[in-house]
Amino acid sequence: MPRLVLIDGSSYLYRAFHALPPLTNAQGEPTGALFGVVNMLRATLKEQPEYIAFVVDAPGKTFRDDLYADYKANRPPMPDDLRAQLQPMCEIVEALGVPILRIDGVEADDVIGTLAIAAAADGIDVTISTSDKDFAQLVRPGIALVNTMSGSRIDSDDGVVEKYGVRAGQIVDLLALMGDAIDNVPGVDKCGPKTAAKWLGEYGTLDGVMANAASIKGKIGDNLRAALDRLPLNRELVSIRTDVPLDRGPRELPLRARDNDVLRGLYMRYGFTQALRDLDGNGVPTAADGPVSLRATEAGFARSGAAAAPVAPPDPALAGPGEYETVTDEARLAAWICKLEAADEFAFDVETDSLDALRANLVGISLSVEPGKACYIPLAHDYPGAPPQLACGHVLDALRPLLADPARRKLGHHGKYDIHVMRRHGIDVAGYADDTMLESFVHNATASRHDMDSLARRYLGIGTVAYDDVTGKGAKRIAFAQVAIDDATRYSAEDADVTLRLHRVLAPQLAAEPALERVYREIEIPLVQVLARIEANGVMVDADELRRQSADLGRRMLAAQQKATELAGRSFNLDSTKQLCALLYDELALPTLVKTPKGQPSVNEEALEAIAELHELPRVILEYRGLAKLRGTYTDKLPEMINPETGRLHTSYHQAGAATGRLASSDPNLQNIPIRTDDGRRIRTAFVAPPGHRIVACDYSQIELRIMAHLSQDPGLLQAFASGVDIHRATAAEVFGRPLDEVTGNERRAAKAINFGLMYGMGAFGLARNLGVGRGEAQDYIALYFSRYPGVRDYMDRTRQQAHEQGYVETVFGRRLYLENINARNAGLRAGAERAAINAPMQGTAADIIKRAMLTIDAWLADAMPDARMILQVHDELVFEVAEGDVDALLAGVTARMTAAAELDVPLVVDCGVGMNWDEAH
Repeated sequence: MPRLVLIDGSSYLYRAFHALPPLTNAQGEPTGALFGVVNMLRATLKEQPEYIAFVVDAPGKTFRDDLYADYKANRPPMPDDLRAQLQPMCEIVEALGVPILRIDGVEADDVIGTLAIAAAADGIDVTISTSDKDFAQLVRPGIALVNTMSGSRIDSDDGVVEKYGVRAGQIVDLLALMGDAIDNVPGVDKCGPKTAAKWLGEYGTLDGVMANAASIKGKIGDNLRAALDRLPLNRELVSIRTDVPLDRGPRELPLRARDNDVLRGLYMRYGFTQALRDLDGNGVPTAADGPVSLRATEAGFARSGAAAAPVAPPDPALAGPGEYETVTDEARLAAWICKLEAADEFAFDVETDSLDALRANLVGISLSVEPGKACYIPLAHDYPGAPPQLACGHVLDALRPLLADPARRKLGHHGKYDIHVMRRHGIDVAGYADDTMLESFVHNATASRHDMDSLARRYLGIGTVAYDDVTGKGAKRIAFAQVAIDDATRYSAEDADVTLRLHRVLAPQLAAEPALERVYREIEIPLVQVLARIEANGVMVDADELRRQSADLGRRMLAAQQKATELAGRSFNLDSTKQLCALLYDELALPTLVKTPKGQPSVNEEALEAIAELHELPRVILEYRGLAKLRGTYTDKLPEMINPETGRLHTSYHQAGAATGRLASSDPNLQNIPIRTDDGRRIRTAFVAPPGHRIVACDYSQIELRIMAHLSQDPGLLQAFASGVDIHRATAAEVFGRPLDEVTGNERRAAKAINFGLMYGMGAFGLARNLGVGRGEAQDYIALYFSRYPGVRDYMDRTRQQAHEQGYVETVFGRRLYLENINARNAGLRAGAERAAINAPMQGTAADIIKRAMLTIDAWLADAMPDARMILQVHDELVFEVAEGDVDALLAGVTARMTAAAELDVPLVVDCGVGMNWDEAH
């Protein structure tokens, strides 16, 4: 059956405009709505419909204005930056081969309605592409609604009922009762969709509701009766016409051939790299492109007011196809060694049999010395018919002088993994000069994901071969050693090639921002080798102690289950959300104070905390969950993760995780071990020192508050830190106007909540909840705080303003933190970005400081204390393993370097501890 797609162009345009923050191309032209429309059109055109139309409203009045003078009277004029995108939108739509329809005197809805009904009667399958609920009145056999942004589809009465609570034939009556604030159609006051659907369920039609208005009780009944006179007009205003005279019918709207030359110029002008890629491919978007997304980070735009982030490579060769060679004989290996020796820099990448770098064995190595040219050296491919390969040891011997030479610049992408693998195979990589993952991260941490595939699309405009493409997925996945060598070459050589190409694009962009380049060159790149050493060091863990803790946690979980059964009066599954909801909210009739995003009663931690004062059972459930989490995440899992080759636990640190620059850890995540509970601290007792050694933990004291004092230059805060007094007690003394020695415990607690809360953008509501006081009292506390520390308020105001103007804030060291939603139209998103703007410089500066400390400490340890090990970094804390006799020397050296890691206007203070295990040292 032929298909007709009718696109609600106005819906596309406004939805895209309001879904995205203000975006511009490199020339400063607004592009947000245009990008959204193009992406949605590309998704629609994947289906290649026989007939199509892009329908938009014509300027001027319509018949509805004649019926009701105030129709759309409160709608604001189109914003200038949206109006500027109308003409290029039409140019792109036309170039895509899609007819544009504008009919005077009616709205786009009426044109779509007329064409849809005519096409369905003519045996054409109709899809209306829109997010406007009004079109639900047209749903019937042969006419479906598709929301391209959400992917939802409604093609039957049942679908309409599920979405709106009424049948398609009742939608007009539903809208008449509800009214439409956007179009200034007043409905029944306080009558929302549920009430309107309820009335129509009882009385069938609008006429039935009106006839029974006298029997509807309460204030809502009064409101209905007050609106009776205008409801017939409402019905006419919200009814989509299906009889508009048109100069062409559905079969006169074929999808035409697109004009690639025009499209290429428009796409290049507005920076649509993925669309450009499609043009230069087979002309049709591929399934690999994934669902339509309005994420600006994938578009290649500059943020409004922020530095431009061009994505088109300056050299066409950087986006061209690659020439890849398989090296399986001595002659080719020797030729590539010569190329490497002659090159100023080269990219390398390894293929292995494991994601665990400390246990992985080499399968192959790829190398690239110039864009578009790379090789793959297979070493351990093992499958029937696999060709002979060079011996691994022989290849490594040939590469060792190059990889170990600090004067030869090496490039990688997430090269820490490759460094680990090469060290495991006897080569200490030196001269690791650039990492494209970190170049991208420092250049703009939030502009994109930083995996190679995403960066290749963004900065080179090319699609790469995915790992799944060569190994398969799921149960059918094969090991890389079983991948055919030709396929492995295509995949792995491309990795080295793309790494080099990305570096050639990203390096100049970093060089154009000296502060960012310093962060990259002086902090992030040298930190790669430091983190590799920390990860390789690992930490000794007492597996027997963890097993004892697991057994104890298991016994207490069982006791909690028994207690819960006793309180409930019956047995139930504490891990079943459905059973918990039924028990707490139906049987025990506890109030639903927290709901899920879908409006259902929630049993998450917040929900249970909210009702824990009303019944003992929620508290017991929370206790059970806490015990289960510790057992499942740590005491059961950590012994299994001990490396059998080293007998130690090795975490992985991630530099390109948090936008603020804070390090994250995984496999296992040692930064989330709870320390505020006895059980959480007990886990740390299992992290032990070897015989004759001690664990030393050194932690920055209140570093973010100290950074706040430095950034705000508030005299009160500067003086408090300079005097060395307890900052929370000093704050309480200022806020409550009393001597330090008369500050009560509750007053110090309130001051501490304010000190930390303000850094994270906490308002009166959050502070009130934290302190258990009224919102008015909490607001008074905040007002008092700002009156005593006016510099803090000035800093916050100044930072917000800078963020709105520039689109980013900076750390003390120049790390740039972009704020995607700082100028968002949505107030909630904008407020969240403002809170992040205030906190990010403090958190980011703290991250930079401890990284700087790690660099100097690592160098000092290698020179002065080679037997001491830096074994963990957790938030603002560094953990070491040192011989008993060297503890004092380590403490002195580490403390000196941590306190000297930044020159702030307040002293950096480091708290240190020593013990047989991590808990004792903390």
